[in-house]
Amino acid sequence: MAGKLKAWAIQTSSSDIEASKLAADLHWQGKVHRPEPMELGPIRTYSNAHSIHSSSRNREDDEEALKWAALERLPTYRRVRKAVLHGVTGDLKETDLTKLGFQERQDLLDRFMKNADSNEQFLQKLKNRIDRALPTVFNSFINRLEDMGNSLHLLPSHKRRFSVLQDVSGILRPARMTLLLGPPGSGKTTLLKALAGKLDPELNFSGEVTYNGHKMHEFVPERTAAYISQYDIHIPQMTVRETLAFSAKCQGVGSSYDMLTELLRREKLLKIQPDPYIDALMKASVLKEHKEDMVTDYVLRILGLDVCANTMIGNAMMRGISGGQKKRVTTGEMLVGPVNVLFMDNISTGLDSSTTFQIVNSIRQSIHIFNKTALISLLQPPPETYELFDDVIFLSEGQTVYQGPRECVLEFFESMGFRCPERKGVADYLQEVTSRKDQRQYWVKEESQYRYIPVAEFVEAFKSFHVGRANEEELRTPFDRSKNHAAALTKTKYGASKRELFKACMSREATLMKRDASLHIFKTLQLWISAIVLAMVFGQARKKHNSVDDGAVHLGALYFLIHILLFTGFFELPNTIDKLPVFYKQRDLHFYPSWAFSLPSSILCLPLSFIEVALVVVTSYFIIGFDRSVTRLLRQYLALVLSGQVSYALFRCTATLTRDHIIANTGGSFVTIWVLTFGGFILSKARMKKWLIWGFWTSPLMYTQTAISVNEFLGESWSHVLEGTQETLGLTVLRLRGLLTDPSWYWISLAALIGFIILLNVVSTLALSYLNEYGKSQAVIMTEEVLNEKQKTGEDGRGRKGTFLPFTPLSMTFENVTYSVDMPEGFQDSQQDRLTLLNGVSGAFRPGVLTALMGVSGAGKTTLLDVLAGRKNSGYIEGNITISGHRKEQETFARISGYCEQEDIHSPFVTVYESLLYSAWLRLPPEIDSKTRELFIEEVMNLIELTPLRNALVGVSNLNGLSVEQRKRLTIAVELVANPSIIFMDEPTSGLDARAAAIVMRTIRSTVDTGRTVVCTIHQPSLDIFESFDELILLTQGGREIYTGPLGPQCRTMITYFESIPGVVRLGNNMNPANWVMEVTAMAQEEILGVNFADEYKRSELYRRNEALIKELSVPSPQSHPLSFPSKYSQSFLSQFKACLWKQYKSYWRNVPYTAARFFFTVSTALIFGFMFWDLGSKRSSREDIINGVGAMFTTVIFMGTQSVSLARPVIVTERLVYYRERAAGMYSSFPYALAQVAIEIPYTIVQIVIYGTITFAMMGYEWTATRFFLNLFFVFISILYFVYFGMMMRIAVWLRWYTWICPFSWTMYGMVTAQYGDVHSKFDSGETAAEYLGDYFGFRYDFLWVVSVVLIGFVLLFVSVYVYAMKALNFQKR
Repeated sequence: MAGKLKAWAIQTSSSDIEASKLAADLHWQGKVHRPEPMELGPIRTYSNAHSIHSSSRNREDDEEALKWAALERLPTYRRVRKAVLHGVTGDLKETDLTKLGFQERQDLLDRFMKNADSNEQFLQKLKNRIDRALPTVFNSFINRLEDMGNSLHLLPSHKRRFSVLQDVSGILRPARMTLLLGPPGSGKTTLLKALAGKLDPELNFSGEVTYNGHKMHEFVPERTAAYISQYDIHIPQMTVRETLAFSAKCQGVGSSYDMLTELLRREKLLKIQPDPYIDALMKASVLKEHKEDMVTDYVLRILGLDVCANTMIGNAMMRGISGGQKKRVTTGEMLVGPVNVLFMDNISTGLDSSTTFQIVNSIRQSIHIFNKTALISLLQPPPETYELFDDVIFLSEGQTVYQGPRECVLEFFESMGFRCPERKGVADYLQEVTSRKDQRQYWVKEESQYRYIPVAEFVEAFKSFHVGRANEEELRTPFDRSKNHAAALTKTKYGASKRELFKACMSREATLMKRDASLHIFKTLQLWISAIVLAMVFGQARKKHNSVDDGAVHLGALYFLIHILLFTGFFELPNTIDKLPVFYKQRDLHFYPSWAFSLPSSILCLPLSFIEVALVVVTSYFIIGFDRSVTRLLRQYLALVLSGQVSYALFRCTATLTRDHIIANTGGSFVTIWVLTFGGFILSKARMKKWLIWGFWTSPLMYTQTAISVNEFLGESWSHVLEGTQETLGLTVLRLRGLLTDPSWYWISLAALIGFIILLNVVSTLALSYLNEYGKSQAVIMTEEVLNEKQKTGEDGRGRKGTFLPFTPLSMTFENVTYSVDMPEGFQDSQQDRLTLLNGVSGAFRPGVLTALMGVSGAGKTTLLDVLAGRKNSGYIEGNITISGHRKEQETFARISGYCEQEDIHSPFVTVYESLLYSAWLRLPPEIDSKTRELFIEEVMNLIELTPLRNALVGVSNLNGLSVEQRKRLTIAVELVANPSIIFMDEPTSGLDARAAAIVMRTIRSTVDTGRTVVCTIHQPSLDIFESFDELILLTQGGREIYTGPLGPQCRTMITYFESIPGVVRLGNNMNPANWVMEVTAMAQEEILGVNFADEYKRSELYRRNEALIKELSVPSPQSHPLSFPSKYSQSFLSQFKACLWKQYKSYWRNVPYTAARFFFTVSTALIFGFMFWDLGSKRSSREDIINGVGAMFTTVIFMGTQSVSLARPVIVTERLVYYRERAAGMYSSFPYALAQVAIEIPYTIVQIVIYGTITFAMMGYEWTATRFFLNLFFVFISILYFVYFGMMMRIAVWLRWYTWICPFSWTMYGMVTAQYGDVHSKFDSGETAAEYLGDYFGFRYDFLWVVSVVLIGFVLLFVSVYVYAMKALNFQKR
């Protein structure tokens, strides 16, 4: 891709507040330089100076003056921390601002901001004070080959270049707020990122961006300007307040503290007494003790987030705040910082019009009063919000169509022959006027015949327009850099000291560990149980210290001890990768250095290791019978603690290098192979090939094994000398296993472990610093050919008759519906233990009637849809819900309903067309033939304009594939192809531009007109969209309804109802009724008017009419019958299985990371083990040879099994959310889905095992007979299918031998070992045969192989059954 910027100039503030920063900075250097734009002279004649500093009007004023005089005598350092405020009794008192509590901060903020409406007054007071004193797998393989050929100039490149931006030029000025408009794909996000210095380095970029005449390399653009992404990426376990406070801590106060000290000095010099509360608030907002608290409280209030400040953000699996609130949190993260330039990308997605207006208005006040600069991209700005902007930039097809004052934009398009209708929003008009399909309706030059005006003509015409000429003239005049001041452009990389940043990251990590306490408790419990099993297995060796065999048993116990501790660190893989998206976002914003993110995890894992190792050692040490010396116990404990830290650091390092769950699991498996096989136990140093000896010295496990082995076998328990030898038993055991024997190796090993910990943490930090998010790619781009095909398809489809599928019109009523959840922890009291989210809501939905569900963010709109659609699986639901008069039954209701959820959840590795085909296949009645089904799908795709994207992969949300608006349209289409009678749509136009929203609403309106029942929650509807609804349900905070009824022609019925309430402001001219009703019913207006709109509705005639309607529709008609179907699901079991298997096949084949990693690991592991155990299978002359062969089998199967489990887990987790949505929609039962998931693994496993078995069988030198080869493949194949746990039970206590019969891995080892050695009758040097040895030592018999095979197949069927049951019975999604 290529991006091109011709020239961009950004002028940051040269206002008095910025000048103050310069003055303060120079003052500390001993110089005061005041260039002409920053002259302080006018301040001395400020009109309010005398009135504020009057000397003696009364006794109270005298007291106040004395207090201020005393405060002014303090040194500046102490004066910054003190304020003069009114006490409880009204008297003035000196207040220490470093000791403000939560309530004191709230009271101080309340003094200026009872609500967001008072923000402008507060900012103006703040400014007044300053003014007074200061200025797919195969394709992937082919692509890799092609890339190599291109780089070597052996192959021509078939890749095409796309221009995202073309010759885009413009100027952003201080104290002006600019609106960025354009259809999706026009380059808005790319432009914002380019101006903010955050453009992807892989894009080709030409042009120049300057700030006050300075190029980007002359300052730190990431801290001078803030880019607010359209994606809401947050840590779900943190609350809203914690998220914003952390951002405030990291961004710091900038130069505000220096400005304040200079402000105090000059006020004292000029004898100006400030407002005491402004003084206190300014001081509290820059002191490090309370800065983040004050700023956070302020931003929470202006964004309307104070109602959910202490609620966790949550995600798709964890209940949290609403989607609109998440969007506000994303905005607030950057507003708490001291930046002067804001680039905001689609910040209104998911917000109602009233909230959008409030937020944009608050930003506007800050921009105008403090001379900041803002460029804000909005998709559907309401007219009232549009009027707040000073300038407009309109992009289309990557080119600037218009850039200039908002007042002149209509003049430009009228000069081109297009006029905006009176009742049309200007922003909506601009989105459509360049569209080929919508442009004609705005043509007004009747004397000229209409023709489509392409974007290129608009661009050329703008250059000759007077605004365009003025822009060109200004761009040719370079900015006078002498007018810039040092503080306007930030040149420090971070906003706070490294110590403060580390403390903030440390505090956040500690909070997250507390929130994940259940995970750590589970992990510790799992470790403890493993230690108990280990102690029981090896407990019989407690009193046996007499022979080399006894030593081998104790050595094996030590090995398994290290083994179970090694795998405790495996939890770091998913935990670290889950945190990486947030880290990358905050790293790129220069919140903190990479080491500040990685170091806290390392430090806080140390106490975990102490606890975990203590449990293991206390449980196992004396039971197994290790040396009874307390000193040696403590030494073992210390070595194992360091080993635990190495494990954490090792897997954390693997996660930061791989950055993807699937690849990380593969990398983690390689790491495990490395540390275990080279650790000195599985393969001793003496038996390693010389060219593999490096692995021995680089394995951290070797040093742990050496430390605890030397510590144990040089102890008193092993100090006696065996007959016929001259060395102790302990030394003999160590030498036989090839371990190091010098006592000093204990301390050398500890030093090596510490070195590994440091090295791995350094590598992790470097990986975090220099690597970027894995798999990040651009959205789908429609080429010119595709757009032409789209136009052709649209024209061809106009004359075609639509495909009609039969359905039954149904009505729905709900009466006194209440939904509540348990009060969140920390908010419970004796009076209320439940939080009510819906409070007695009633209503009716009828066929052919389109109902809008509106309300402020957090009012319960999505909650109501979830309850009515039957998607809630937690909480308490009360009330009565009927379908055409019959009681609602969820099993049948799912068959006739569709639900477009707010979160666009789809399988990432199928195309758009395949997603729709899959939905229609499983949800349409079986009597509909495939041809009719496909025609219906094509019609839906044309309606929602998805035809150009039919072959595009859906991709992962926020990462790759479809864009936000494309994903939203797919969500709607997936439900429409199911041909439901009742459709719920949660914000169907959220994330869409005005034109796309209009397309969607036309589709919805057409759907309703066929006699279906449709309900939509909606935010920021334009006038056209709002008037397309028939009825409205309006909710307020607390889940109470304040209006349920018809809208009427031009919304007159609704308007008349609210205007009849005393005190309500009448609807203004050209005002959108949707925005008006949200504003007049806001909670702030209720307080002003003294009206409770919910109570007013309960007393109205409209409420009584609705009750009568509900009562009427709740009684079934004589001809109607309750919903019933011949079967629970639309398709038969076989059809469900075929459809699920078809989708799984598509997903697996296109999942390159999973499939490629799987086969790469298979080949690599086979080669590694082949070389390590070279020709081991051909040696059968002694017991040791058999034991080595068994060890090789054990190792190979262990790693293949664990790798298969770890690779499959993230794939299943990714599909789990999709499964929950599809199962809730009644698409299939859990059994065919789970069976398809199991079946798709079989061919991949067969190929994997054939590759693996062929390589290892040949290299390890096992006997090449067909029977042995295929038996080996069979047992490995079966093992990988069932693999969940492993264990090797040799010399086990009699009372525990039952465990070998229920452990699947013991059956695998039985089969593999017996298949190779069970029929070998050649004699050892001792006189016994291999078959006899297996029978005596292991109890393995060759004639028992058929039983082993049956048992292993039984284990596979058992685990499949458990998986199927778990898919049906367990649901980890909390809604």
